Amino acid sequence: MTAAGDNRVGAPNSLWRDADFRRLWVGQTASQFGAQGTQVVLPLIAVVSLDAGAGQLGALRAVEQAPILLLSLFAGAWVDRRRARTVMVLADLGRALALGTVLAAYLLGVLGLPVLLVVALLVGVLSVFFDVAYQASLVRLVARERLLQGNSALEGSRSAAQIGGPALGGTLVSLFSGPVAVVAGAFFFVLSSVSIRRIRGREQLPARGDGPVRVRRQIQEGLRFVAGNTALRAVGIASALFQFWFAALMTVYLLHLPRGLHLSGAAIGLALAAMGPGAVVGSLLAAKLPGRFGYGKVLVCSAVVADGVMLCVPALHGASAVTLPVLIGVNFLFGAFGQLVNVTMMAVRQAITPPWIQGRVVATINFVGMGLTPVGSLLGGYLAGHWGLRTSLLVTAVALALSPLFMAFSPLARLGRQLPYEQHAEPPCGSGTAAPIPPARNARTHTETDDRPGSR
Repeated sequence: MTAAGDNRVGAPNSLWRDADFRRLWVGQTASQFGAQGTQVVLPLIAVVSLDAGAGQLGALRAVEQAPILLLSLFAGAWVDRRRARTVMVLADLGRALALGTVLAAYLLGVLGLPVLLVVALLVGVLSVFFDVAYQASLVRLVARERLLQGNSALEGSRSAAQIGGPALGGTLVSLFSGPVAVVAGAFFFVLSSVSIRRIRGREQLPARGDGPVRVRRQIQEGLRFVAGNTALRAVGIASALFQFWFAALMTVYLLHLPRGLHLSGAAIGLALAAMGPGAVVGSLLAAKLPGRFGYGKVLVCSAVVADGVMLCVPALHGASAVTLPVLIGVNFLFGAFGQLVNVTMMAVRQAITPPWIQGRVVATINFVGMGLTPVGSLLGGYLAGHWGLRTSLLVTAVALALSPLFMAFSPLARLGRQLPYEQHAEPPCGSGTAAPIPPARNARTHTETDDRPGSR
């Protein structure tokens, strides 16, 4: 076995020699390009093309985030009983079709805020299912001791998407129009579905229960598992504090860049894209630093730096010569240390969660952590409309500090240099979930693969 964190392409036992992992990685990268670009393009269409106000932009972002609150728990139970690959393929094809309706509405002359709200809702629903499925799929594909390496690679692809997605989206909106820019997002979603569809390893299809009673029971199992584990509880609460205030901040931020700082669409895309190279650095550091300094120290210190650097944004005034370079620097640091938190926390969560309940744990933490983001987005729109952009930015940036403050006094801060593996219990009797079967060892690559028939 290769030491955890050896990500060199072609290294002995490297995950990069596993063809199925490469297909998952390519699909995830393309999907993240589509998702990151869409998160910028849809708000810019509303602000630039439709002249949406603060409240309308907050509503648009809230509609896209509402499915996290409404569907996460159901999605977790649903994904745990189905092949993750199929869920991901269908979700990305659906997102491509949804974005295609924006261009169709534009060509027909009926594009307006109601169309964007419907598209945002559809994209949000499908994103919930994709995100739960892809995080559960990694655990089914690689050995547990290599989760940090796998997460580092996948989160690195998300970082690459953060470089290209916002930059491409902002540039296309600036050079052409928002409705034309959504075509790029649809293309990446189609590319993702094609790559993930080519994964050869077949997942074991878990046993299914009967009707909604069984689904409710599985949801309850996920809730009880997270509530009964102190580390997972802390992950959920820390994520909730961050995501709520980050949603509020981003609503104000997306208004402040074009209207407060008078930046063009291309400049906005460039500023937001700076999170990408920073996140690449963060992904690389995540493969090394936790094992050297301890998972707890890395989580708390990285969160302090990532959230604290956002306090620089309210200090900027107008489109001066230093505005764009400062924004690039702020977003780079936020991306680097924020990604370090994300990868480290994801590895902790996956290590202490048994495979048979991974989907529900992901969904439960998404529900707890991101369920209130629609309220945060609405709050950001309200603050921007009543308190002004600069004051609202300062308030929301200060509030981000609540997350690292909580982590500093939680069990997460006491994690050491080893992942907190725990004894994994078998699925409870009658849960409708198949017991995990150890994956077979591939003699050619010496990696753990699934060759079973049927497969912050």
